[in-house]
Amino acid sequence: MEPQQRSPLLEVKGNIELKKPLVKAPSRLPLLGSRFKRGPDQMEDALEPEKKRTRGLGTATKVATSYPRAPALTTVPQAQGQTAAPKVPKKTAPQRSTSVATVLKNQKPGPAVPAKKPVTAAAPPKPGGKKPSKRPAWDLKGQLCDLNTELKRCRERTQTLDQENQQLRDQLREAQKQTTALGAERRTLEGELDRVRAQAEQDQRELGNLSARVLELEEWLGTQEGLVQGLQKEQLELQEERRGLVMRLEEQERRLQASEAALSDSQAEVASLLQEAAAQVALLAERGERLHGLEMERRRLHNQLQELKGNIRVFCRIRPVLPGEPTPPPGFLLFPSGPGGPSDPPTHLSLLRSDERRGTLSGMPAAPTRHDFSFDRVFPPGSGQDEVFEEIAMLVQSALDGYPVCIFAYGQTGSGKTFTMEGGPGGDPQVEGLIPRALRHLFSVAGELSSQGWTYSFVASYVEIYNETVRDLLATGTRKGHGGECEIHRAGPGSEELIVTNARYVPVSCEKEVEALLHLARQNRAVARTAQNERSSRSHSVFQLQISGEHTGRGVQCGALLNLVDLAGSERLDPGLALGPGERERLRETQAINSSLSTLGLVIMALSNKESHVPYRNSKLTYLLQNSLGGSAKMLMFVNISPLEENVSESLNSLRFASKVNQCVIGTAQANRK
Repeated sequence: MEPQQRSPLLEVKGNIELKKPLVKAPSRLPLLGSRFKRGPDQMEDALEPEKKRTRGLGTATKVATSYPRAPALTTVPQAQGQTAAPKVPKKTAPQRSTSVATVLKNQKPGPAVPAKKPVTAAAPPKPGGKKPSKRPAWDLKGQLCDLNTELKRCRERTQTLDQENQQLRDQLREAQKQTTALGAERRTLEGELDRVRAQAEQDQRELGNLSARVLELEEWLGTQEGLVQGLQKEQLELQEERRGLVMRLEEQERRLQASEAALSDSQAEVASLLQEAAAQVALLAERGERLHGLEMERRRLHNQLQELKGNIRVFCRIRPVLPGEPTPPPGFLLFPSGPGGPSDPPTHLSLLRSDERRGTLSGMPAAPTRHDFSFDRVFPPGSGQDEVFEEIAMLVQSALDGYPVCIFAYGQTGSGKTFTMEGGPGGDPQVEGLIPRALRHLFSVAGELSSQGWTYSFVASYVEIYNETVRDLLATGTRKGHGGECEIHRAGPGSEELIVTNARYVPVSCEKEVEALLHLARQNRAVARTAQNERSSRSHSVFQLQISGEHTGRGVQCGALLNLVDLAGSERLDPGLALGPGERERLRETQAINSSLSTLGLVIMALSNKESHVPYRNSKLTYLLQNSLGGSAKMLMFVNISPLEENVSESLNSLRFASKVNQCVIGTAQANRK
């Protein structure tokens, strides 16, 4: 047997007894006013017993009878020659002692610890080593001083006892906390012991059942041995076979249990995956709704931004000086800074024109005339193709949102229109034109929108209008160069869509297909040599991309037409004519070009003035672009300018025409959605 554990509270109690007596309550000093009201004789009589008792105690501690001490919690044995502290009535003891006694009663007994005897402070010796003599009855002041001295000593003693009492109370509280913790631990261990005992009893019962079963089997075997002595060999074989079957059965049972456990785990995992998949589907549907809403909001804000910029905008681009061309004089072309300084993109252009035929009265040539123009954006000669496309990329994306878009390149021959639209030769990515860049941008954005449920298809066509005759630039074989077969008609009765009969409409889905179409179109386009350019385009080329988008999950469809037009040279009759046998043919080409360009200007003016009749049919160009010029479309015109001083007259004509177009305002564009 292990020795019985000692209660922590009893250990604390023993420690308290070893130190100092525990004071149950702080001493309370009675009022002394009643003693001071007595006469000298009465006061002396009252003090006489106290003095006698003091003389009887010797070196023991003096305790005033009027200030009783609180008794300690435990009985402390007193040494010989010491006086016991007077008992205090029970009503002065604090109520805590009852709870302490209850706790002590509930604790298990432990080995007693001998308590140390309290050491009381010795009374301070009298000066001179002599006992104070009794003061006469008339020495009230001396008696009062003695009483005050005695009172001070009693108060100091009371304060010391109060501090000791407080310390003991703190120790008692700590002991109670430890007792509570040990009691909880004891209850926990008892509960664990009960569980272990119950388990042991159950195991004992099972052992008894197994023992009984073993006895029964042994009896049965004994009985059977007597009956099957003749068949012992067969029995041994059957036993061997039985053992093999038992082993196989156990193996099958183990495999079955493992399979059931694996199946249970798999079913739990499948259930968890199904729940997760359902949550993911719900989250995906929620995000799809939010993404669709954000996409619609983006389209609305994108269209609003394009409308704020203007549904018809004009950009001016000045090509750089080519090798072999004369350098223009300083100040010929100026690009004033915008309101924000040089950091703002330029929007103004100043052109100086000097006329040698004009002069002053003194015979000196007249000062050059300055012509100022303002556009939505001006691209100086150093601007690259990427910078130009970056400015129109958002407009191209509007076609993907369902808004018809038409982009023109206008200017005289040799001003860089074809370079702007198709790019330079050699396949250099840095000099790619707007057509390949626009289609690459559309393919990329359409791929991004496919994750949101949108599917897009693109169909391209490329025609030219030469002398008011429509030709298919994508024609191959025997149809190549036959323009009379192509006519502009409506797609069907009551339909607003226009198509070109006998023209090839090629589905495209990648950049390589677009490059092949552009290469074929360059070979088929009508060009001729003029005085201003060795290889001048004598026709309007129109690249059309039909865009169809559908969101099958929401039943939303949108469609739009993107038109990228490279207009023929806008020069007047004289500068562009080349001498030779083909002069009349060049003259007829120039007249047809100027007529169609004039009709384009009249159509834009009529749309801006909200006229009831718009002369679309006056030109094949405007008739083909009819659905991309109205109030439901967005238009952008590039006016291309030559930097050479010899072309200043044609440059001024182009800038003036572009300024008129820039002043036009067309109604709000509407998306083609179903």
